[in-house]
Amino acid sequence: MTELSEALKDQVAGVRGPSSNEKKSTARGMLLIAVLLLLGLVMSGVAIYVSIEPRMFPVPKDKNVVGYATTQTVVEMTNVLLHKRGGFMSNDILPPFSLLDNMPAWEKGVLVQIRDMSRALRKDIARSQSQSTEDVDLSKAEPYYHLGMSHYMFPASEDEYRLAMDSIKKYQKRLLDTDKPSAQFYARADNLRNWLQDVETRLGSTSQRLSASVYATRENLDRGAKGEEALTQSTPGASTFKVKTPWYEIDDVFFEARGTAWALAQLLKAIKVDFHDILEKKNAVASVDQIIRELEATQDMVMSPVILNGGGFGLFANHSLVMANYISRANAAIIDLRALMQQG
Repeated sequence: MTELSEALKDQVAGVRGPSSNEKKSTARGMLLIAVLLLLGLVMSGVAIYVSIEPRMFPVPKDKNVVGYATTQTVVEMTNVLLHKRGGFMSNDILPPFSLLDNMPAWEKGVLVQIRDMSRALRKDIARSQSQSTEDVDLSKAEPYYHLGMSHYMFPASEDEYRLAMDSIKKYQKRLLDTDKPSAQFYARADNLRNWLQDVETRLGSTSQRLSASVYATRENLDRGAKGEEALTQSTPGASTFKVKTPWYEIDDVFFEARGTAWALAQLLKAIKVDFHDILEKKNAVASVDQIIRELEATQDMVMSPVILNGGGFGLFANHSLVMANYISRANAAIIDLRALMQQG
């Protein structure tokens, strides 16, 4: 009888509906789902906000001292790298920042150009000749800039880059002190040509990586020739090879190229100010303007929510090939500019 009565009670309870404990459990589950959805929306909003690329800033030219525009541009670019929306994100370990890859790729493109310019300042531009001593502050700035981007402590990447920026500022302060000329900035054609050679190789590599978004067969330009003029190389290479950027890296290459073009456009505007006399003498001002124009065109807003990777003449766009077009044209103009700098 007891078992029968218990069964009847269960049936009655089933007719009446769920118990209070079941209601509480359902409410907790709904609340947890709502909280997770809200958290997801907030993180998505933050991710979109911090992924907006910084705008270009006006070229610094307030001081009537050769070298101010270039050094101040390096300082400003470092400042943007550290204090843009979301700050420096390449070494973040917490979501949503650790889940993003486009902005860290952009940061890489900018940082590489800052490193190249800091090396050019230390190696060539701040020295009168090969036997002169290097500037004490620039010799500190370059190593600081070369710390890896993924260090988040002991030391953090941001701390080292901040020290590099401070060293550039110290060099600039001495540069502006015309009463005590302890720092120099030599705006010569050979110094500019050496830096442009670095830019040329960087853009050439970037263009090749962008073009590799489409599967293609290429000639191996690195292999040595046959016969008496054969080149010496460590490993013989095949005559052709196939290239194709993995689909999950295409957007990274694209945004790294965007960062590279952003930084180069800023630096060339500063170069146009500090090297104005030599550029006019070589009739190269128009060439610099054209390079800047090509690089600025890469900064147009991407209207698609994702980086498309259509075939070369396919139905959908290929954003990487469009970017490669601008980068290649800028690189060709830089090659011509280097030739002008070499002429007497």
